[in-house]
Amino acid sequence: MTRIRIGAGAGFAGDRIEPAVELIEKGELDYLCFECLAERTIALAQLARQRDPASGYDPRLEKRMRAVLAPAMARGVRIVSNMGAANPLAAMQAALGVARDLGLKGIRMAAVLGDDVLSAISGQDHPLIDRDGSLADITPISANAYLGAFPIARALDEGAQVIFTGRVCDPALFLGPMIHAFGWAQDDWTRLARGTAVGHLLECAGQLTGGYFADPGVKNVPDLARLGFPLAEVSEDGDAVLTKVAGSGGRLSLASAREQAMYEILDPARYLQADVVADFTGLSLTELGPDRIAVAGAQGHSRPERLKVSVGYRDGFIGEGQITYAGPGAVARGQLALEIVKERIAMLGLPVDDIRYDLIGMNSANVTARAGDPAEVRARVAARALDAATAAEIGAEVEALYLNGPSGGGGVTTSLREVVAVASVLIGRDAVSPSILHEVS
Repeated sequence: MTRIRIGAGAGFAGDRIEPAVELIEKGELDYLCFECLAERTIALAQLARQRDPASGYDPRLEKRMRAVLAPAMARGVRIVSNMGAANPLAAMQAALGVARDLGLKGIRMAAVLGDDVLSAISGQDHPLIDRDGSLADITPISANAYLGAFPIARALDEGAQVIFTGRVCDPALFLGPMIHAFGWAQDDWTRLARGTAVGHLLECAGQLTGGYFADPGVKNVPDLARLGFPLAEVSEDGDAVLTKVAGSGGRLSLASAREQAMYEILDPARYLQADVVADFTGLSLTELGPDRIAVAGAQGHSRPERLKVSVGYRDGFIGEGQITYAGPGAVARGQLALEIVKERIAMLGLPVDDIRYDLIGMNSANVTARAGDPAEVRARVAARALDAATAAEIGAEVEALYLNGPSGGGGVTTSLREVVAVASVLIGRDAVSPSILHEVS
């Protein structure tokens, strides 16, 4: 093949589903990729899998598959997604169940395994790369290495029509189909870098077509309620044209593409991926016409010797309480409420950290009312504690304000949640052994 069309079906776990269906039905796609896995998301998925071994994949997987499987298979569109999260095998089984419910027989699905390296790093003490300290300072509940695109390409080579991965580099979801379609070598650094650039531009879906980009009066974007997701026409040399379905909402502009190109890459000269170190300093974005942006010029260098691992760990609890004060004197009463809770926490000697006292609508963002006091404020107190019982006392103290003053408080809400934090380490490639399992509906 000399050119393929790849669409972005999702940019995060909670993304809309109908733009993906629109891409399948009107985008003339060869591949549709769903990027649904944030760093913290996989740690939470590991907790879910610990509670239920058949769980641990994206909770919206079945709903997405019910929407896209039939139209995708009818048009020959192959699907790649990291919706496998902490359990790609269970994700594949769930998707197979959907296919069978829909009467779709003969669909070859694959699960890419090997990113879970918790047992491999057990007992090891690697330095953390995003803060001070090492693995010895935390108790991991999950550890997932960032795999590259070649296991995805291999699954496609073996005939998979639907692929579920766990943790992979986000651009790798899109790079895998390019490697499969064009036969790129593992040391073809230029093409791998160009494919990575295209994948990076697509990975956040509606962010590229004006969604998160929109700012009324500054960066106007039309018809956001019907935002269309992007696709790329990729040539075998790795250059591409970004576009979207004609008539869909949003706008794919030079400005929105530039913002996405700089998103979360840290160093444009050294964008570290499992397959290549991409250099975006020579990246060229050219507007060819309405909603058509040409991408070219990325360069590449040999891949890193080590792989990044996201390590999830328990990091205490956050307790929170909120209460609203309205009418004349709302700000004064809200401030008094915060002062009362502050004094109560000191009186009780609660061992809490990172405590915040905010008047939402007044000073939660250090904003002062410009024309007199606002008519309503919401007092919020939140703090972190090592144990759940201590954290829960924060909400209890706010709730006690109902009758213990000041006057006119209402609408109390309290919450308690466990903090699952994420740290990162680097491990050698020899500690990771990707594998692929196939099954047919």
